[in-house]
Amino acid sequence: MIDVPATAMVLAAGLGTRLRPLTERVPKPLIEVAGRSLLDRCLDRLVEAGVKRAVVNIHWLGGQIRDHLTSRSDIEVVISDESDLLLETGGGIAKALPLLGDAPFYSVNADVIWRDQKGGSGSLRQLAIAFDLEAMDGLLLLQPRERAIGHDGPGDFNLAASGQVVRRGANPAAGFVYTGVQLLQPRLLADAPPGPFSLNLLYDRAIAAGRLYGLTHLGTWMDVGTPSGLATAETILHDEPA
Repeated sequence: MIDVPATAMVLAAGLGTRLRPLTERVPKPLIEVAGRSLLDRCLDRLVEAGVKRAVVNIHWLGGQIRDHLTSRSDIEVVISDESDLLLETGGGIAKALPLLGDAPFYSVNADVIWRDQKGGSGSLRQLAIAFDLEAMDGLLLLQPRERAIGHDGPGDFNLAASGQVVRRGANPAAGFVYTGVQLLQPRLLADAPPGPFSLNLLYDRAIAAGRLYGLTHLGTWMDVGTPSGLATAETILHDEPA
């Protein structure tokens, strides 16, 4: 029996600038796609995997997110409030670390849509199965670039034969896109700097130590960070249950 982490960090504090003017009055995680908010779709996946507790950080229009989350009774929700200062991805997780505990935890961007391969055990469970506490500080769920719906960027990482991630660097393209879904252990945040900073700072440190790995996602993943990506996801999901 695989032990799925009981806790997840849900990154919901972003400004959603690429989706303006939609996000001028509604925070990006509450934007609806095919009748269900991005945040609820994210929490649905966590509940399905067996996660019991979600730490959700808030900043832009955070009161709307706080109020919206009172409707969820299937998972415990704890708010990490960044209303006074947006801390970026790394700083947000570092601030929430006392709420996350000492065990490995999921970290999920609240503005992504991923669906698991039918008949599979689920990507979050697959991350738990593949995670090696002794060898890894982080395990990233990666989408093959050619199967990244709504994404036209050059990709983020390649995968070594060992499963370790390799930055695209000076290469024109990489084979994989980071999905915004990962499994981390708190030691990744050791000696994290104060204030706002990107998770990429900690990724680079873990890569240098040979402790950042990737897992290929076998299902579908959609980039909904732009109006065109949002429209594509709406079309794909329109006829599916919310």
